[in-house]
Amino acid sequence: MSAVTAVSPGFAAQVIAWQKAKGRHDLPWQQSREPYHIWLSEIMLQQTQVRSVIPYYQRFLARFPTLAALAAAPLTSVLESWSGLGYYARARNLHLCAQTIVGDYGGSFPSDAQLTARLPGIGRSTAAAISVFAFGRRAAILDGNVRRVLARCFAVAGSASLAADQRRMWALAESLLPATELEAYTQGMMDLGATVCVHRQPACDRCPLASVCSARQQGRQAELPDRVMKKPLPQRNGSVIALTDGQQVLLERRPASGIWGGLLSLPELAPESADALAQRNGCRLLATTELPSISHRFTHFRLTLAVLQGDVQVVGRPAGEDRWQWLPLQHERIAEAALPTPIRRLLLSLRPAAGETAWPSPAVSRERRAATAQTLPLASDDRT
Repeated sequence: MSAVTAVSPGFAAQVIAWQKAKGRHDLPWQQSREPYHIWLSEIMLQQTQVRSVIPYYQRFLARFPTLAALAAAPLTSVLESWSGLGYYARARNLHLCAQTIVGDYGGSFPSDAQLTARLPGIGRSTAAAISVFAFGRRAAILDGNVRRVLARCFAVAGSASLAADQRRMWALAESLLPATELEAYTQGMMDLGATVCVHRQPACDRCPLASVCSARQQGRQAELPDRVMKKPLPQRNGSVIALTDGQQVLLERRPASGIWGGLLSLPELAPESADALAQRNGCRLLATTELPSISHRFTHFRLTLAVLQGDVQVVGRPAGEDRWQWLPLQHERIAEAALPTPIRRLLLSLRPAAGETAWPSPAVSRERRAATAQTLPLASDDRT
């Protein structure tokens, strides 16, 4: 770590000066020291870009203005407000964490980062960010952006031991902490990684650390930090059905744990069970049509779903089961519902055209869907 020793006296000062002059200062969560606001922003920003987070953050706070309001809300409401942001485990942990803080800490966030890190959905780096920005405590963060800045600046290559690499990076992050102005330094490191020292084509000419960056001096920006070799993802297959009368579609609330936990989705079943499902929900099955499959990549596996549309006529009252819900095929209702992204896209393709009062004949609908529906390979997503 001799390079660290040589650089560290001026490292933090350069980051702080840059952040004050050119860093981000107008993000909505920067205007508050309220732990709830900072925590919410940190969770939303995990694996999601700032420009995508801002409108969700603002709408979420409008609906749940306090941590107590969030804790008291039903999980379905929280998932609806999170709908479209993805990685829904974050929303479930957010809700559970709020309830834990209300139940175990009297509704107030602990100021100690080690205590905060033990709360649901909060790891070491997120806990440190809350501790720094809400309480002014001394703590190091090591999210993906900060890790990239440090790995390049100090040419930290990976080893055969991920655990050892983690310990080394945390030790480096903590060794560079300044004695004062922790907030500006922490925000500066995050800003550098997000806006200058980006994954591809870093803007080294605009970086305040360019003169001391080992990766730049060695021409190794593209290879650092080391990429973790990933094993091929296993493939899983399934089938879902969209029962619709042309104006609404039948959805099922998924179990709280597992894939798309707590969200509304199309029911999974074999094609031969379509008639029984329709009858159980007060419908007569008129016709079925195969739709293009859905392909979705999770963190640990790939999922391909065969999709069947069942055209139905509603003839009676459905069985009294809370997990079933008819959703109108209207853009605003689909957009607001707590749906997995690929299911939302599929439902949007099922909406009747303007002026239609019901879904057209199977032959016409098959023709239209072949032109509009598509297989949906999405970015890596653990939305469980």
